[in-house]
Parts: sequence; C-alpha cells; structure tokens
Amino acid sequence: MEGVDVRVPLLDVTRIPHALQAELEARAVAVLRSGEYILGPEVTAFERACAATLEVPHAIGVSNGSDALLMLLMALGIGPGDEVIVPSYTFFATAGAVARLGATPVFVDSQPETLNLDPACVAEAITNRTRAIIPVHLFGLPADLGALRRVAGELPLLEDAAQAFLARYEGRPVGGIGLAGAFSFFPSKNLGGYGDGGLLTTHDHGLAERLRVLRAHGSQPKYHHAVVGGNFRLDALQAALLSVKLPHVSSEIAGRRANAALYVSLLADDPRLQLPPATPEHTFNQFVVRFADRATRDHVQRALSNAQVGTAVYYPVPLHQQECFATAGEAARCPVAEHAAETSLALPVFAALRPEELDYVVTSLRNAL
Repeated sequence: MEGVDVRVPLLDVTRIPHALQAELEARAVAVLRSGEYILGPEVTAFERACAATLEVPHAIGVSNGSDALLMLLMALGIGPGDEVIVPSYTFFATAGAVARLGATPVFVDSQPETLNLDPACVAEAITNRTRAIIPVHLFGLPADLGALRRVAGELPLLEDAAQAFLARYEGRPVGGIGLAGAFSFFPSKNLGGYGDGGLLTTHDHGLAERLRVLRAHGSQPKYHHAVVGGNFRLDALQAALLSVKLPHVSSEIAGRRANAALYVSLLADDPRLQLPPATPEHTFNQFVVRFADRATRDHVQRALSNAQVGTAVYYPVPLHQQECFATAGEAARCPVAEHAAETSLALPVFAALRPEELDYVVTSLRNAL
C-alpha cells in the first residue's frame, strides 16, 4: 500500500447502512411529531426490548451510564462513612459515582492478563465498612464474576457494563448476574445512541421499584416526595433511535470480533506486543494492545498519528493517582493499573472498518516498532 494516502479513524459512528440510516431518520421524525419527548411509550418499549435481550425482568432507561451507577448507590443508601471497592484502571465515572455521595472509593488493582478487577486484591480490600463492589467489564471483556461472587459473600456486586452490552459470562448476559447492572449508550459504545443514554438492569423487584422512583426526583406519586432522587430520565428520541439499532447490535459485535481475530492472526507472532485476550465472550468495545514501556507506546502512537491512523490511550492516569482522589488513593497499591496506563493503546476495531484499513493499521504498526 505504498504511496496510498489512507486515513483510518479510531471510530466512525456515521458508517451505517443506508437502509438503517433511513429507518433512524424516519423514527426521529415520528418522535418529533408525537409530542412525547420524556419517558413515555418509546422508552417503555425500549426497556421491554432490552429486558428480553439481556434476560432480566427489569430494564430501566436512564439519562446516562454515569447516572446509572449513581442511582444504584443511592438506591442502596450508600453515603458518608461507607466504602465501595472499584478498579483503579477504568473510566472515571465508576469511582466518581461513589465520591459524589460522600462515600469512599477503595481502589483495587487489575488482573495482568485481562485488566479486569482482580478478585484476590478485592478480598484483601474488604473491610467492615465495605458496602458494595463494582466490577467493570473493561473494553467489553466480562470480569471474573464467579470468583468475585465468592469473594464478595453477602456484599452486592454492581456490574459496570457500560462497555459490554450483550457480552456474556458463562452463557448469561452481563448486567444480570450481580445484584444489578449499569449500561451506557454513549455514541462510542457497541450499542451507541445519538446523545447520552443509559440503562439499569436487575432481577430484584424491590430495587427496580426504588430505581424508578429515584429516576424522577423521587416522586411517588407525582409532586409527592418521600425520598430525594434526581432528573435521571431517558428521553424518547434516544430510546426510539436505540430501539432501531438494538436488533443490529449482534452484527456490530460480530464485526468487531472478526476484526479483533484478524488483528490477532496478523500480530500474534510479534513479541513486542501484548494482545487482548481473544476469548469468545469479548465484545471488543475497544481493542487495546500493550507495549513494553511508556516510551515505546508513545513512539508508536506518534508514528500512527503521522500515518493518519486514529488511536487512543485508555486510560492515561489510573484513578488512584487522580488529583481529586489523592486522599482515597494514597494507600492504594495498583502496579498493574499503573503499568497498563503507561503501555496501553487502543486501535480501530469498529465493525464497519474495511479490510484494507485494518491491513494498513497493521502495516503502520509494524513499521513503527
């Protein structure tokens, strides 16, 4: 491909089939003409479809994935004096939800191979103040929920499944294995909306009812408030567009898995790279490779940028080293998280990636090493 000017984005959310685009546009117009924009029948229909897809009795549409986590903690009454165990190597929202309620995030290290929450480290972090554990299914790879459940005992597992819609653990969709699951429909997700959106899932009927009350300022009935909730509602437009995309999410995941498998087949023989686990459960919201050290990672990222290949570092600073968590993170020992932050790089993997683009990424990567 010498002499060919190729630009490969990390993600292009506009690459969708024309028929799907037409359906999305028609559905958007229908919502605009309906006069119902907050909750309503579109949200109810989307919730029912998600509940069936994720094999849970309750799916509750909410404003975004961050608020979904916050609502779970609110519903459990978590607040000042309480501790919640979270991974250090993940997106900010996981720990941010804990801190917003005045509770203490307890940062725990990751497993070296998967970069998911390490059950052995979780066991060491549990105290008499621990109220919950939040495993993240990082980049679309399910955490080791079996081991975490054994370690947790009676403590609730709250699954942060923001990056893992329709990923499965031992045959079951994530989000329905712990006490509850929190999903995000941010546009970069495998099931991405056209703005913000989120979902809560649970088998617990009482918890589901509390979450529905919290979603609308804690009112039950309207204008009567026994508890303080928030404005956590999913709007009808996002629900309608997500409903159109929901039947296509399996093919999106299949495409991502195919691209990931191609990366592995082309790069597995290079000892300078550590590739993500190629397990059948992985939904590859991101395809993250690791290098020996930060200098190599940074050099490769610059070279790929010069070659017009989109990449990203997820995540450059572990949560226990963030300034806002200086007190909570002071005692944390997370060497795996720190090394991952210094050596990880996400490559394009979205389903609409063209074969020649993926080949160009691999060629550019090899040239950079």
